[in-house]
Amino acid sequence: MTKPLANKVALVTGGSRGIGAAIVRRLAHDGARVAFTYGKSPQAAEALIKELATHELTATSYHADATDMSVFSLLVKKVIREFGGIDILVNNAGVAETGPIGEIPNAQYHEVFDVNVEAVFMLTNAVVPHMKPGSRIINISSVLGERAATAGMGIYNASKFAVTGFSRSWAKDLGAKGILVNAVQPGPIATDMNPEDGEGAEYMRSLTPLGRYGKAEEVAAAVAFFAGPDATYITGARLNVDGGWNA
Repeated sequence: MTKPLANKVALVTGGSRGIGAAIVRRLAHDGARVAFTYGKSPQAAEALIKELATHELTATSYHADATDMSVFSLLVKKVIREFGGIDILVNNAGVAETGPIGEIPNAQYHEVFDVNVEAVFMLTNAVVPHMKPGSRIINISSVLGERAATAGMGIYNASKFAVTGFSRSWAKDLGAKGILVNAVQPGPIATDMNPEDGEGAEYMRSLTPLGRYGKAEEVAAAVAFFAGPDATYITGARLNVDGGWNA
C-alpha cells in the first residue's frame, strides 16, 4: 500500500524532542523523507534517528540555532542539495517565557520573538521560492494565538498571535501558487518541558473540557492531516488540538 506522503520531503524545525519528535515520527511513518533541526539536544536527535532506523525509516538532523538568523538560507540549501527539494515545511520550534509587563527582562522578549516569530519568517521566506504547487506550510502556533487566557503570558501570546497571523496571510499570498498554509494550535500537551504532573497542571486540566493533557502524537496527527492528500482544499485554517480548551 502506498503511504500518503510517499516521495515527499518534509523539513521540521525543533524536531528532536516533544511535539517536534512526534511530528518527525508521524511524517516518516507516513512515507515522507524527513529533515529536522535541533538546537541544544544532539543526543535526542541521534536517538530519534536510531529509533526510526529500527522501523526501516530514515531522517536526517541538522543543527540550527533558531536565534541565529544567518543559518536559515544555508539550512535550506543543504536540505535541497541532499533531498532534492522541500514539499512540507513544519515550523515547530518555539520557546515560552512568562511574566507580567513591567517585570519581563528585554532579553526574554527578544528570545521569544527571535525563535517564535523571526525564525518562522526567515525560514519560510527562504523555503517558499523552492516550493512547487501542492506544497504545504504548517505552522505550530498555540491556543494562546487566539486569546489571552491567563495573566503573565503577554510576550508568548503576542508571538503566537503573530504565527497564526502569518498562517492566515501567507495562505492568501501563496494560494495562487498552489501552496497551502495552515496552523495547528495545541493546548496543554504532555511533554518533558510541560509534564502533565508539573506545577499548574491540575489548573490546566480544570480548564480543559476533556479533563486531560493531550499527547504529542495527537498534534502530529493534525500536522499529518494538513500535509496529506485529504487536505487539498484547506488553507488559512487554524486547527485547535486542545481538548476543548479554546471552545
